[in-house]
Amino acid sequence: MAKQNIYDNDKFYEYFKDQRMNDINFNDVIETPIITGMMPDLKDKRILDIGCGMGQHAIQYANSGALSVLGIDISEKMLGYARENNSAPNITYRQMAFEDLDRLNERFDVITSSLAFDYVEDFSKLMKVIYGLLDKNGVCVFSMSHPIATAYDGVYDRYTRTAEGERLYANLHNYGIEGVRHIHWIVDDYEVYHRKLSTLINDIAGAGFTIEECQESKLADKMIKEHPDVFGGVIHQPDFIFFRCRK
Repeated sequence: MAKQNIYDNDKFYEYFKDQRMNDINFNDVIETPIITGMMPDLKDKRILDIGCGMGQHAIQYANSGALSVLGIDISEKMLGYARENNSAPNITYRQMAFEDLDRLNERFDVITSSLAFDYVEDFSKLMKVIYGLLDKNGVCVFSMSHPIATAYDGVYDRYTRTAEGERLYANLHNYGIEGVRHIHWIVDDYEVYHRKLSTLINDIAGAGFTIEECQESKLADKMIKEHPDVFGGVIHQPDFIFFRCRK
C-alpha cells in the first residue's frame, strides 16, 4: 500500500498547526466531542492511537486512566510536537505508518483513530489487521471523513450558493466511483480515498467486528449561527463519520 506523509510538508504542517491552535476548528469543536463520547471506559486499558498526530487525543486518554497509550504516526513533525507538548509517563510515541501495523507484537484493549483512515488505500486490510491487534472483547473507535464529504474532487465548488455566497446545498461528484481523489487543500495534489458508506460497513463487518454505534457530524445551532463562515456547511453535509466496533 502507498504511504502518504503530507504532514511533513512544511507548508501543510504550519497551516494545520495554526488551525489547531485556533479554538474554532472542526477537530476540537465537532470531531473531538463525538469520538470522546463514544469511547469506552479507559481506566487501566492498553490503547493504540493510530495516526496520533500532535497527541491531543493521546493525552486525553492518558489522563482518563489508561494503563498505556501507544501513539503512532508517520510524520516526524507531528510526533515532535506530540512529544514536546502532549507527553505523559503512560504515553509512548512511535514513528510508524498504519500500513505497517501488522509488525506490532503488542495487543490492545482499545484501538482508536482520529481522521487518519482517509489516507489508507486498503481499508479492508486495515480493519482486519486492527481486529487481530485487539484483545478479546476489544473495542475500535474511529472517525474519518464522511463518504458524502469525500465525494468531491475539487473541480467544482463543494456547495451551490446564492449570488451572495450563502450555501444552498452540498454537491456530490462521482459518489459511486471509489478510489483515490486528488484535490487542492493547502497544497496541490492532496490525496484522500473515497469509499461508499456501504463499503465501509461491509469492510468493518467483513473483518469480524460488530458495529455498536455509528454517528455523523453534528453541531449545536448556536455555534453554527455564531460562526457561519466556518460551520455553515454542517447543516448540508456531514463532514465526518464515527464508528464504535467490538471484537
